[in-house]
Amino acid sequence: MIFRPLSLNGTFEVLLEPKGDQRGFFSRFYCDDEFAMQGLNTDWAQMNLSLTRGVGSLRGLHFQRGDAAEVKLVRCLRGRAYDVIVDLRKGSKSYGKHASIILDAESRNSIYIPKGFAHGFQALEDEVELQYFHSRPYSPNQEGGVNLMDGDLAINWPLPVAQLSQRDRTLPALTEVTPL
Repeated sequence: MIFRPLSLNGTFEVLLEPKGDQRGFFSRFYCDDEFAMQGLNTDWAQMNLSLTRGVGSLRGLHFQRGDAAEVKLVRCLRGRAYDVIVDLRKGSKSYGKHASIILDAESRNSIYIPKGFAHGFQALEDEVELQYFHSRPYSPNQEGGVNLMDGDLAINWPLPVAQLSQRDRTLPALTEVTPL
């Protein structure tokens, strides 16, 4: 695996190193030893799957706080997504800044997101399926979010917004969120 640092401290794009022949290839998506050598989380409590329909649909920006704060490893299994993370770590030099990456089922890349980040994405194809590894189980009492249309975030979504849930539409602005 190749761990390519992103612009926000502690975040990485994780790339596969396929070994193949005329039949196809084999590659590791995850390895305890390789993640540990990078100083990354190796303890996963939950794996989830999301399916988003409709080019331009948005999900996010979600996070868990307190003892439910989680590390995520997110990969696209079908389609392509414009994936965005926002640094909400208290005292971070990059607090309120975001980084983006295109997750693509064809390239099979993933994004490693440490605790203290909000996460969201826009569907770039009609059907986008994302797989999430979470270091902590989901806790509805500790969920939070930041409005992904907040102008202070200055996220340049690549497509016009097609669909957005009522919940995500009413999430607070960054200035109303307590740092994590």
